[in-house]
Amino acid sequence: MATFSSLSDRLTATFKNLRTKGKLTPADVDGTVREIRRALLDADVALEVVKDFTGKVRERALSDEVNKALNPAQQVVQIVNEELVGILGGEQRRLEFAKKPPTVIMLAGLQGAGKTTLAGKLAKWLKKEGHTPLLVASDLQRPNAVTQLQVVGEQAGVPVFAPEPGNGVGNPVKVAKDGVKEAERKQYDTVIVDTAGRLGIDAELMKQASDIRKAVDPDEVLFVIDAMIGQDAVTTARAFQEGVDFTGVVLTKLDGDARGGAALSVASITGRPIMFASTGEGLDDFEPFHPDRMASRILDLGDILTLIEQAQGAFDEEEAKKVAEKFATDTFTLDDFLKQMQQLRNMGSLKGMLGMLPGARGMREALDNFDEREIVRTEAIIQSMTLAERTTPKLLNGSRRLRIAKGSGTTVTDVNQLVIRFEQAAKMMKTVAKGGVPQVPGMGPIPGGSYGGKGKAKPQKKGSRSGNPAKRAAEDAARAQGVKPASGGTGFGLGGAGAAKTPPTPEELAALQKMLGR
Repeated sequence: MATFSSLSDRLTATFKNLRTKGKLTPADVDGTVREIRRALLDADVALEVVKDFTGKVRERALSDEVNKALNPAQQVVQIVNEELVGILGGEQRRLEFAKKPPTVIMLAGLQGAGKTTLAGKLAKWLKKEGHTPLLVASDLQRPNAVTQLQVVGEQAGVPVFAPEPGNGVGNPVKVAKDGVKEAERKQYDTVIVDTAGRLGIDAELMKQASDIRKAVDPDEVLFVIDAMIGQDAVTTARAFQEGVDFTGVVLTKLDGDARGGAALSVASITGRPIMFASTGEGLDDFEPFHPDRMASRILDLGDILTLIEQAQGAFDEEEAKKVAEKFATDTFTLDDFLKQMQQLRNMGSLKGMLGMLPGARGMREALDNFDEREIVRTEAIIQSMTLAERTTPKLLNGSRRLRIAKGSGTTVTDVNQLVIRFEQAAKMMKTVAKGGVPQVPGMGPIPGGSYGGKGKAKPQKKGSRSGNPAKRAAEDAARAQGVKPASGGTGFGLGGAGAAKTPPTPEELAALQKMLGR
């Protein structure tokens, strides 16, 4: 979450200093709470929320639960995590659907908060969940708002009810009512009403939103708020709560680079839960809000559950089994590699996924420098190959690689590097599929691991000679006498557990003295 990156960095640095101490004194706790307070205020979290939050953290950090803990620093991190979950709303709340369809969801918020785009994201998410949503264009004030909703609806594959052209023409209250009737007539189970906003809060805006709410009696009213607007988030949320009231909050633009801490204040101040979060510009960059997972991300503890859910949604289990079998039988091809990359892209931004890993803040520079277009270039290289070349990379001679480089707009070096990486990855995965421990390129084998999955030592080639001069001389002397050379030995070539118990021969001693320069 780019919006909370600054806050996350400050909190992570504060806890890092704590971990060096075996026991926490009241002065240590006060210093930590002071740093947390500064970090929250710098992130634009509302003052009243900061006071309440730091007060609870200090009280719990000075209690017996920390004093008696084996790891006091870790206990403080746990306390901060739990209190963060509290100000983010506690438990996740899901949408409440009407017992008798259609369920009516009304969107409210200021102009520019991203309501129209969010309507498309919510509709697409509901469609994936098995619902049949209908978008209703009741924002007749903003120029081209109706057209934008129609485009977004087409991208999401969801129908749009738009009887009026907008641009100041039409009655938004009537459109909203007619939209609900249209859903009842055509048996859509969910209606999403996109309403107008203003650049600022005014009486006209509140009256129109209030009239629409009275006309359609929505089951859910979602307040859409821009996470980047700073302290105005609190003022705006309070004004909408008094003028229209809402049942839940949706945070947008969490991928921005603003401080965004004011968004943390909304749930605590209004008493309404944050239900969804918009994390990017694409229609798939949308997810239900989990307070506990968001707190873990802010504290750099990772969000593995969301990562697993995304993987389960993008990867087919049967296809994964087939790929595993191909790894084990050494039949994994570049074509299979391409399919796996495409499925990975369906999960969303790779930077976002890597950012969900615990300790991702330590990889900040690497993540910032990561170019997601590299995947597109890799796809272009593989797609420029023939089916035979993808199946059998050994066919890729110089002329073929030159043709592929020209066809994909890359260089021959890029093609060569892709083939090398593919062969290394296929080899490693084959070893893993057979139960072995892979040898990571550039790092060497993992100690104690078996290779190839069989757990057997590599057989020594017949007639092979040692690289050690003294041991090689001993082997040659033994062969000359018709004796089988000892298979064991130490690194010095003087024999080991498997070596003969007889003393060294004169030839062996002469070879050893020669090696030592005597």
